[in-house]
Amino acid sequence: MDTGIIYRKASLDDVPYIADIWNQGIDSGNATFEIKKRDPVWTSDWLVKRDPRYVVLVAGNRNNILGWLSLNPFSSREAYRFVADISIYVENSYHGRGIGSGLLDHGIIEAKINGFHKLVLTMFRDNEIARKLYISRGFSTVGIMHEQGILNNKWIDTEIMEKIL
Repeated sequence: MDTGIIYRKASLDDVPYIADIWNQGIDSGNATFEIKKRDPVWTSDWLVKRDPRYVVLVAGNRNNILGWLSLNPFSSREAYRFVADISIYVENSYHGRGIGSGLLDHGIIEAKINGFHKLVLTMFRDNEIARKLYISRGFSTVGIMHEQGILNNKWIDTEIMEKIL
């Protein structure tokens, strides 16, 4: 586990790092159904136009941003205003060093501060590392969506998890 990691809300200075790490997740084919790369202009717009409740956090050391987390609207329907979807991306060379765990811990705190009652996520079903992380923080599986999307000509199952705060 890396020491000296700082967790904070993202700023516009972080946009190139966020876009790069997001693109690594897209390239990996095991983290997201996104297929369109994120450039700094798109990512800056995404960051600036967010409702303040839906924070973006970054994890970094004195040199780089090593990962990021976002709280996202679960639905545009008003009745779901207390539910946030959560996304975590970690720079490839920092996988397994506790960056995702730290981001998740800080994201849970931010979600509580911002009045959310529940966090939900959808992950690729075969992502055992992510599953172990989420279970360790009190998330539980509530469903499997079979053949939910296709990447590299292969159907991918997804797993839905939730945590009541």
